Amino acid sequence: MSEFADVLRSWRDRVRPEEVGLPAGPGRRTPGLRREELAALAGVSVDYVVRLEQGRATNPSPQLLSALATALRLSEAERDHLCRVACVAPPSPRMVPRHVTPGVQRIVDRLGDVPLAVFTATHDIVLWNDLWAAVNGDPARYTGIDRNLVWRHFMHGHDGVDWDDQHQEDFSSDLVADLRAALGRYPADRGLAELVSRLRRGSPEFERRWETGRIAEHRTSRKVVRTPVGPIEIDCDVLSVPGGDLRIVVYTTVPGSEDAAKLDLLRVTGLQDLTPQHA
Repeated sequence: MSEFADVLRSWRDRVRPEEVGLPAGPGRRTPGLRREELAALAGVSVDYVVRLEQGRATNPSPQLLSALATALRLSEAERDHLCRVACVAPPSPRMVPRHVTPGVQRIVDRLGDVPLAVFTATHDIVLWNDLWAAVNGDPARYTGIDRNLVWRHFMHGHDGVDWDDQHQEDFSSDLVADLRAALGRYPADRGLAELVSRLRRGSPEFERRWETGRIAEHRTSRKVVRTPVGPIEIDCDVLSVPGGDLRIVVYTTVPGSEDAAKLDLLRVTGLQDLTPQHA
């Protein structure tokens, strides 16, 4: 594991704190991330990062390696090298890509004035900005399959979002068509196959649309989102990431409108609870 420890330390040292939204601050002994900062970004303990860098921790899981690659802003080639030196097979091209490249992360960092999130080809949310969380609720509260938009839409409804009947039908059909197209591109992905199977068993609405065999790309939609500052009418556009099969979902409002003013207010209030408190 010596090469693993070497590259982990080297890549931690090259990530500037401000690149990941952390204050640089005075008195830092390293220009890069501290161990505790990497641990927080990757969702592991500081002690485990220490053991990894000292070569004392073996057999890191694929999930941990993915978290480290994202936290360290590794390219796909660097992520694959990290996997290989950890004796873990790099992600197969027959599996749904989940790696968020440094370029996509910079897009999310820079576009903080619009709600924005990154989804996989199967609509698992993998990255979002603060304004997205303020508009939709913090995705961090979801775990496992509940991080999948298709699952939540068909199994739990779409509380907080209003469409007219045609837009709702189009949105639901597009989600199913996206999932069918992904299943064709990634036939070896067991997680995707299981997701489709559970949806077909659990949601008659999903099954009805699945049986049509429709294949199509997700389209632009308009909807009203109920937020802590009132309902906001937004346009939702889906941008494809070349080579990575990720989708960047962007919300915009009409400039100068009441909806734009409400979005400006949400930038200030963020995730604060604006519900009146009764004595």
